[in-house]
Amino acid sequence: MAASRRAVASWALYDFANSAFNTLVVTFVYATYFTQEIAAGEEAGTALWGNAVTASALLIAVLSPFLGTLADRSGRRKRFLLAATAVTVLATAALFFPTTGDVWAALGLFIVANTAFELAFVFYNAFLPELASEERIGRISGYGWALGYAGGLGALALGYTTLVAPTEPFLFSTDGGANVRATCLLVAAWFACFSVPLFLFVPESRATGENAAPNLGTVFRKSFGELRKTFGEVRRFRQVVRLLLARLFYNDGLLTIFSFGAIYAGGTFDFSFNEIFLFGIALNVAAGLGAFGFGFVDDRLGGKMTVLISVAGLAGATLLALLAPSKAWLWAAGALVGLFAGPNQSASRSLLGRFTPPGKKGEFFGFFAFSGKATAFAGPALFGGMTAAFGTQRAGVASVLAFFAVGAALLGWVDEREGIQAASGAADRRPRTGGTAS
Repeated sequence: MAASRRAVASWALYDFANSAFNTLVVTFVYATYFTQEIAAGEEAGTALWGNAVTASALLIAVLSPFLGTLADRSGRRKRFLLAATAVTVLATAALFFPTTGDVWAALGLFIVANTAFELAFVFYNAFLPELASEERIGRISGYGWALGYAGGLGALALGYTTLVAPTEPFLFSTDGGANVRATCLLVAAWFACFSVPLFLFVPESRATGENAAPNLGTVFRKSFGELRKTFGEVRRFRQVVRLLLARLFYNDGLLTIFSFGAIYAGGTFDFSFNEIFLFGIALNVAAGLGAFGFGFVDDRLGGKMTVLISVAGLAGATLLALLAPSKAWLWAAGALVGLFAGPNQSASRSLLGRFTPPGKKGEFFGFFAFSGKATAFAGPALFGGMTAAFGTQRAGVASVLAFFAVGAALLGWVDEREGIQAASGAADRRPRTGGTAS
């Protein structure tokens, strides 16, 4: 399906919209606020936050492959994306209300919001192979991630200048941290507003034949059948399996950095909320530049090589953060994390896009989400366990290096050319149905 520039721009703008959640809620602001203000102590708060991240990850791992297949079978990918977006927006707005001591309310709302946020990516990412040719998929994926970091930066800067930094915040007081909690309302409004163009201007392949007006029970039954069939065809898509297995590990390392980076900065280096905001702004600037620039590297050198470079860079940045003797060194480590985080996520997405046969976009990106979350409990759990065992968050940071090392080793077994040929062979064997685009 030929994609217009407006469709590509509208698709990429969804990354701009949703990154506000990841930046302000998961990484820099709400996570730190929870551990310092809502929970009873930073160590207890860190452990509870890690448990919430783990619970959300397990839900995502269980639901994503099936929901991706269900979206493919029903031909209603946009509706699934809209539902996931709406749940994220509403649950995020509700995070404004829990205050000191409301631990379980805050964690429950976060788990709902984070689960819906990640499931939305299953349906969103599945549009990429339809919008981009094989020669341009790397840079278009990079455009999305770059815009995403720009969105995170914009929301972070707006929240800092209007809610956190002023002595008299816009519309909210500092009593009970209302100004900090109000960043959740900002995220909800930002996400809702900038996601609209995708639903208006990105085309969606219509289901044809027996799937044009599917019975819900039939769709559920056939979705399970498709999953069983795909598991039975693992040998044919073995490069997909190798990529997803490698991603189980290196994405765990990256998820742990995102989940505990601000907590580490606040707990070990005594960063204030103001400093955490500025730290987040610097990281997002670096990440946006990295995602945009490496998108062209991806199309030139291939997705596998781009991911390997990014994993090596992330390992180096983690080591620098581990050994950092001062705030200045941690700032440098954060900038390096940003520079390589964007390309890592973007190139992983585009590489799977190259390996994805027609008719299985939602299903394969469901497995992609699964690979990002199936063992996501391991990183946070190990971080929290090492922190508790050694009495320092630096021990938790050291544990992240193991995930990058194993992920890089497994990625070395991926044959990018064979993966592309397997997807092309599946396309050649696919029955012609005469589908149209809406």
